[in-house]
Order: sequence, then structure tokens, then C-alpha cells
Amino acid sequence: MAKTKSKWVCQNCGYETVSYLGRCPECGQFGTFVEEIVTASTKIESLKPSNIVNSGVKVSSIKEIELDEKVRFKTNIDELDRTIGGGFVQGSLVLLAGDPGIGKSTLVLQTTKNICEIKLNNEKLKVLYVCAEESPLQVKLRAKRLGVEPSNLYLTNQTCIDEIINQIETLKPDFLIVDSIQSVFCAGIASSSGSVSQIRECTNVLMRIAKQKNITTIIIGHVTKEGNIAGPKVLEHMVDCVINFEGDKYKHYRILRCIKNRFGAISEVGVFKMEDDGLVEVNSPSKMLLEQAEGASGSAVVASLEGSRVFLHEIQALVGSTNYSNPRRVAVGLEYNRLLQNIAVLEKKVGLNLSKQDVYVNVAGGIDIVEPSYDLALSLAIISSIRDIPISPTTIIIGEVGLLGEIRYVDNIERRLKEAKKLGFKKAIIPAVNEKVYKNIDDLGLEIKQVKKITDAIIEGLRQN
Repeated sequence: MAKTKSKWVCQNCGYETVSYLGRCPECGQFGTFVEEIVTASTKIESLKPSNIVNSGVKVSSIKEIELDEKVRFKTNIDELDRTIGGGFVQGSLVLLAGDPGIGKSTLVLQTTKNICEIKLNNEKLKVLYVCAEESPLQVKLRAKRLGVEPSNLYLTNQTCIDEIINQIETLKPDFLIVDSIQSVFCAGIASSSGSVSQIRECTNVLMRIAKQKNITTIIIGHVTKEGNIAGPKVLEHMVDCVINFEGDKYKHYRILRCIKNRFGAISEVGVFKMEDDGLVEVNSPSKMLLEQAEGASGSAVVASLEGSRVFLHEIQALVGSTNYSNPRRVAVGLEYNRLLQNIAVLEKKVGLNLSKQDVYVNVAGGIDIVEPSYDLALSLAIISSIRDIPISPTTIIIGEVGLLGEIRYVDNIERRLKEAKKLGFKKAIIPAVNEKVYKNIDDLGLEIKQVKKITDAIIEGLRQN
């Protein structure tokens, strides 16, 4: 006989407790606990070794395991293939997450067009699209707009995981897409769809199916208002690959960033542009980001690194007087605390007084910079705005600024300078500690300026030729 018990589960992090708590002790969020019903068996006979079903799985030496030549499926979308390490691995479980309206469903639907053209054992791959949030008719309307209508793409709006398993057994697809995991539920769990228990159990079922039947599975996930992937943290541990689709849904450009990949590097990114007919690849993001740079005062260009890819960003600064006792500090596209640190260095080491000045900083193009190599360009953009002296639009500025005003070492400086030269830059201000790479970049034709302190960089950056 089974007895019914209940537990309280935090919907933000998955923390469980036997009673209601106003504040989660794990993640610190308020009002996130929801009661879930648990049915537990009073007998433990099912745990005896005699009752465990023999799965028939045997132990194999790693040398005995042979790799199939079709171990990866290339989507022929270069920006996507680059991000996930060369294509989808057969039998892998991939989580694609992003803000509402960012283009997750559009991306996977465009991907199915090329996936359906791949042949395995002389037959085209079958793709099953579980549109749990939409009807097949609605997906058909989007697919027609995107030009995606292969005959081996099958649609279903089933939301029960048990029924999805039955359809998988009947159709035997090679590719499975679940849109989204928050809308799928397991009938054996009393909580509603999207709860921590439902997400964890449904993902666990899909993981077993992907591994046992060698079905490449993509599950689409939601994000919280803080930008984190919705559901328990164990969700990210269970899947093989986690991809974030980032960007402002009111702007054209999107960034595809891989934050976990068991089968490749996690440092690569892909860039897309949202058009009326779907997502379009951006093969030269640096040129796109600098297309409106005019070289006015308060503008500086920096070369940042995302994995093995170089991005050239325009950092814009606006400094103005304020009548309030607390001046404003606004940072868009870069870390706020990093802005405060650079302002403190300018006040201490350069002698600027910004206590009565509002400082607004923006990374043009809507793509965030996550590495500290923009410090020097940020500082020079602020000084350029204060003095109303423009920095040459053909000057690239690279360097991290320390608390003592020194310019610190930056990785892969040669690769950054090659990208700058390709886009027409003539002068580069870089850290003096990167001197060992100078002999390798003489053929670039760039005027290299070595700086040790921020005061040296200001002289070189604001010098009028």
C-alpha cells in the first residue's frame, strides 16, 4: 500500500524541505516554494537484487568501441556548427535557452531544414518536432515563412512525456526537438508543468531515450528574469551541451554562446541577424559592429576575444555635469563595477575630478564584452569625452588597467592586431608587457605604441597627428 506525502520545493533552485519557508536558504529568493505531492511505497521489496531487471549492458574496453563516421551531424549553418564544436553529436542531449522572443524556435526550425537533408544508411534523417507550446498549424505557418517544409519533418503538440515516448517508438526518429521542456509533464508527478520536479523528471526520461536509442535530442528551455536557465541546476548537469541565445529582442543581432559542451570547446560564439525571413549568419561581426563608428570625441575601439574569435567593439562615453550630490554611473554592455574601478584609477593616478560628473558608457552594437581588455579603451573614451578631443578612428586600443595605473598583459594580442589590420586600422596602443610578440607582427604594417602606464596611453591616444 502506498501513502501520500508532500514536500515543498523551491522553483528557483530545486531546494526541498518538509515545510513551507518564506525565504529559500539555498538561493535566497522569497516566495518561491511550491507544495508537491509525493507518493512513496511502504515496502522496499522492489529494491532487492532479485527484482532488478537485467538490462543486458556489458562492460567493454575503450579500444573495442568504434566511432561511427556519422558521429556528428553538420547543420551547414556555420555559426551554429562553430558554437557546438562542428555539429550535433549523435545521441546527444542539447539544451537551448534564451529570453522570450529571442528566436529559439526559429533557430531550431531553420536547423531542421538542413538536418532533414542528411542521409544515414541511404535514408534521410527523420525529425520529430514536439511543439508543446504551439499547435502544428502555428508551426506550419512559421515554417512556410522560413521556407522549411521537408517531408521527413513530423510535428506533434503532445505534452505528456508518456505519449511522446509512444510516438517515438512508433516513428523511430533520428532527431528529436522538444519545444519547450517547461510545457512537458509526467503523469506520475502531481505538480504542474514547469515545476522543478516535472522538469527534472522529464529531462531524465529524454536523456535515457537519447542514450539508449541514439536519438539526437534538442530541448528548448526558458530563462528567469535574472537571465538564468529556469529549473533546477541539475538540468544543466544532465544535458551534454548547454547553449544560450542572447541579445535584445528589439534589436537585430543575436549571440549564440555555448556554456557547456562535453564534445568540444565551450569558448566559441556565433552571431546572427534577425530578418523577416528568419535568422541570417553574420560572418564578419567586427565590420558589423563598427559600421556606424565616426571617430567623434568619447569614442574608442577595442579588440576583444570570444573563444578563438576576435570582435572589434566601439566603446562610447558621455561625461556631463550634474547638480546632484550623487553623480550617475551607467554602464551598458560592460560590467558596472569595472566602470567604477576605472573611474577610481583616473581620479587617483591621472588627477581627474569626476565627483560632479555623470558618466554614461555604452558598447555600441548591443553585444556585451566580458573580458577586461577593454579597460584602456574605456578610460581613454572617458577622457576623450571630458576634453572633447576625438581619438583617431584608425587607432585600436587594447589593455587591462590595474589599480596602480599600470597596463597589464593581454592574451592573444597578435590575433587581435591581425583582425584590426584587416579592417583598416593603422595604429595600435597595447601593453608594453606584450613586447615578446612584436617580432611576429612587423609584417602587418601597424604603428605599434607600447605603454606601461595609463598616463602614457592618454598621451598616445589623444595626440593629434
